[in-house]
Amino acid sequence: MNAVIIGVLVMLILSVSRVHVVLSLVVGAFAGGLSAGLPLSDIVDTADKVTQTGVMTHFQNGVKNGATIALSYAMLGAFAMAITHSGLPQQVAGAVIRKIETRHTRDTIPTGTSKIKWGLLLGLLAMGIMSQNIVPIHIAFIPMIIPPLLLVFNRLHIDRRLLACVITFGLVTTYMFLPYGFGAIFLNNILLTNIEKAGMSIKGINVMHAMAIPALGMFTGLVLAFIHYRKPRIYQDKQIDADNEDSATQQPQISAYRSAVAALAILVCFSIQLLYKDALMVGAMLGFAVFMMLGVVRRSEADIVFNKGIKMMATIGFIMIAAQGFAEVMQATEQIKPLVEASASMFAGNKAMAAFAMLVVGLLVTMGIGSSFSTLPIITAIYVPLCAGLGFSPLATVAIIGTAGALGDAGSPASDSTLGPTMGLNIDGQHDHMRDSVIPTFVHYNIPLFIAGWIAALVL
Repeated sequence: MNAVIIGVLVMLILSVSRVHVVLSLVVGAFAGGLSAGLPLSDIVDTADKVTQTGVMTHFQNGVKNGATIALSYAMLGAFAMAITHSGLPQQVAGAVIRKIETRHTRDTIPTGTSKIKWGLLLGLLAMGIMSQNIVPIHIAFIPMIIPPLLLVFNRLHIDRRLLACVITFGLVTTYMFLPYGFGAIFLNNILLTNIEKAGMSIKGINVMHAMAIPALGMFTGLVLAFIHYRKPRIYQDKQIDADNEDSATQQPQISAYRSAVAALAILVCFSIQLLYKDALMVGAMLGFAVFMMLGVVRRSEADIVFNKGIKMMATIGFIMIAAQGFAEVMQATEQIKPLVEASASMFAGNKAMAAFAMLVVGLLVTMGIGSSFSTLPIITAIYVPLCAGLGFSPLATVAIIGTAGALGDAGSPASDSTLGPTMGLNIDGQHDHMRDSVIPTFVHYNIPLFIAGWIAALVL
């Protein structure tokens, strides 16, 4: 069996068996590397020169590559915590809760498709979308907003699997369709740049046009999630839920000055990313500096706020680092290219089946790595000549590679698009990562995205 498939399967089986994602990634990487014939450690000759690099070294090299990502997430966490320190998210949550409780008692909020329920779901969807561009803090908004509202969600009997699907839609669809913020990095800096490096002209290509059909597939999955999880689901009201809600309701009315500072910091962070390439970390750092310079975060509080932000994102950062190590080992096996070529050769020039095979491989690779951003550079150099040889248009090639990269982001145990929702929804221990985040998002997004990407490959 192909080493990449072995590595991904081991990782997924361990994750489903409730082994921690970091450990699952490490074991999966070693299983894949060793099955490909790589030695465990470096093999050296009599002159102490490395003749064959071992799995451990490949993994460690990947971990080094993940340091930049982890630092960016740490800065995002600090920036997000500064926004939290301004009181704006808690005040917004508190205002929502106070408005609800002035109209209903705690036990009589109507269930089903009430205006309150739909307002909360649509607001959460908007936050997920804006977290990728206008307020580029990615998943860091989740622990600010979700915990204070869990008691409200409980009273409305909203299925948290639906909440996970709503958040994940905002996180994934936005960057794979809109070329702004994180989308500019995914679509312009990684997808189009790597396609051009691989020898295909991208002149005149509208990336939104190429990714419109796949994005429509994601929207279809969201609609299906609303239908599938429409029935009420009962959760226990835990003390931590009540404490988080009480903390939010005790927040003072929204301060005009602190809100203005938060808006300015967000604007600075967003502008920096528009002006400079790969400036996510710098933008977050300057946004944090705005809070300090204008007194919302005092110098005596800066260390505490910064450390809280790092702690909030620490687990995600470690998982992303481990995922980079996994990706490095999978590349070192040199079995991704044979996997693609063997899959395509089975169909003897049949474009429909070749596109199917490329999407399957993209799904497997991203499921294992947990990052669509990391998958694109791996598969682009292989897919571009393959697509050109099979007669796919440049627009169809962009759609195939973009979809293959995004496939598996929703539904991967190691993806921040599933880890983020779990981080907020499981604060009271009633939302299982695999069963309530990973499996629902895999079913509702990867299947329709796969179908939509396949259609795009054939019609563009």
